[in-house]
Amino acid sequence: MAPNPRTRAALALLAALPLMLRVAPAAAEPVDDPLEPLNRAVFALNRVMDGTVLEPLAEFYDYAVPDYGKRRVADFLANLRAPVVFVNDLLQGERERAGVALGRFLVNSTLGLFGLFDIAARLGLPPHEEDFGQTLAVWGVEEGPYLVLPVLGPSNPRDLVGLLMDGFVFDPAAWVAPGRFRLGRAAAAAVVRRAELDPFLDELRARSLDEYAALRSAYRQRRAAAIRNGRVAVDESLYELPLEDPGEETP
Repeated sequence: MAPNPRTRAALALLAALPLMLRVAPAAAEPVDDPLEPLNRAVFALNRVMDGTVLEPLAEFYDYAVPDYGKRRVADFLANLRAPVVFVNDLLQGERERAGVALGRFLVNSTLGLFGLFDIAARLGLPPHEEDFGQTLAVWGVEEGPYLVLPVLGPSNPRDLVGLLMDGFVFDPAAWVAPGRFRLGRAAAAAVVRRAELDPFLDELRARSLDEYAALRSAYRQRRAAAIRNGRVAVDESLYELPLEDPGEETP
């Protein structure tokens, strides 16, 4: 039996993965942004779209929906993403975190009424996030140069590949859910995320002379922290001791 179009697309994406990741970091650029002129142009376009569509929708959602309703929407969307978190936990060798992700999905999908209520958190299974971009980082793949994607915003080649893999391969909804459901889910997630980020973006714009550079720095710092799963970064050079004291002559 010939594979269906979605299966062929997933196999093609997997086959192209090594080529998509073959992006050398721009060592000569301190901020690794060799495409900055193009990125700034896309950033400006995104700002226009955000100001005319997404920001007003997010502000209306924040105003019209009570906090109780916002929590239900956020819990429901998080539960839909739980299988993706589970798969990436496994790929990173995080068996304990994978067990938590699986437990959360099973509990919240049943006792939590399809994820509307985060019962798992009350039972000692706190939420956490993982994606394939983080998985690639754990595997040692470099992030590559900074990118600004149309509509989607800050990214890099590693995270772009991760986004495609999560969305088209690891997410069960990509295989079984109708297109209208996936589109509605993506739109709802974008509005909810924009509403959550609104205070941060307002402060960023008020405090920074260069919003583009400030957002680039914030994105890279946030991704680095997410890859470490909250662990404190350790400078390994601190543990590199000289083999001999340069002030002493070797007999």
